[in-house]
Amino acid sequence: MRRRELILALGSAAASLPFAARAQQSGGIRRVGVLLSLAADDPEQKARREAFEQSLKRLGWEDGRNLRIDYRFGGGGVDRFGALAKELVALQPDVIFAQSTGVVTAVHGETRTIPVVFVNVSDPVGAGFVASLPRPGGNFTGMLLYDAGLSGKWLGMLKEISPRLRRAVLMIDPKTTPLDYFYRPVEAVAPSIAIKVEPSLVGSAADIERAMEANGRIPDSGFLIAPGSTILRNRDLLIALAIRHRLPGIFPERVYARAGGLISYGIADPIEPFRQAGSYVDRILRGEKPGDLPVQGPTKYATVVNLKTAKAIGLDVPPMFLAQVDEVIE
Repeated sequence: MRRRELILALGSAAASLPFAARAQQSGGIRRVGVLLSLAADDPEQKARREAFEQSLKRLGWEDGRNLRIDYRFGGGGVDRFGALAKELVALQPDVIFAQSTGVVTAVHGETRTIPVVFVNVSDPVGAGFVASLPRPGGNFTGMLLYDAGLSGKWLGMLKEISPRLRRAVLMIDPKTTPLDYFYRPVEAVAPSIAIKVEPSLVGSAADIERAMEANGRIPDSGFLIAPGSTILRNRDLLIALAIRHRLPGIFPERVYARAGGLISYGIADPIEPFRQAGSYVDRILRGEKPGDLPVQGPTKYATVVNLKTAKAIGLDVPPMFLAQVDEVIE
């Protein structure tokens, strides 16, 4: 009887341990494959990766202890995503964490069974990754980057900060970002504020340079930037060209404004989706199905204005506009 009581007591104690601790005691190490769109040494990529790892650690998962994380970095090169996705799927991880529409498209082409948690995806329903936001179904779920129609607000804000604007281009890489999702709202808003708009398709640094030079030759022009790894990794070049050609532009992330972009309007904390992704990976490792986890959307946006850049391009920011922004860089 004493032996049986001892076995029951030990079983009860083990059941009370956190899931990750039990996995470690049993010698089980779970595996997570991670495919990120930018280079490993990109400062923004490093900060977001660290947030993801810290989120997992707070939930009891630590790389090298009870978890193995296999990283792959796209370096912004869209043509590399397919091969990297194939590599990760071949490892048969318990979960894949994927960043950006282009990356998730590549992963989607390789597996319909391994659970996938994504971030920085704008239109997961339109892309066919999930059936709906509240009930994804299948093996994909994650964090929505931007609500539909937000790009129309970008155009209105650009006109407000630069009242002389008569023409604008939406710069976008269609290989990484859904064109219609961002262009149609811009096109719908443009007539009401007397602006002519057109898409500008860019897939490389050379494309960005040509587009900015062409835009700079037309008076009262400006630009909008759609999210995507191609443009993000070339942000310094883009901002330098905007200042050289004295072009007002609006960007989708705070990192652009802090790097010298005129204005940004996007998720208030771009690191937060990576923390949330850690929570979803944890829930899947503990047995929940990705198809039952709703796609989460952003809850707070922030406006950042760079007054140094405004001065450099000869733009006086209207005081009423300035009074409404969340952060001013001087």
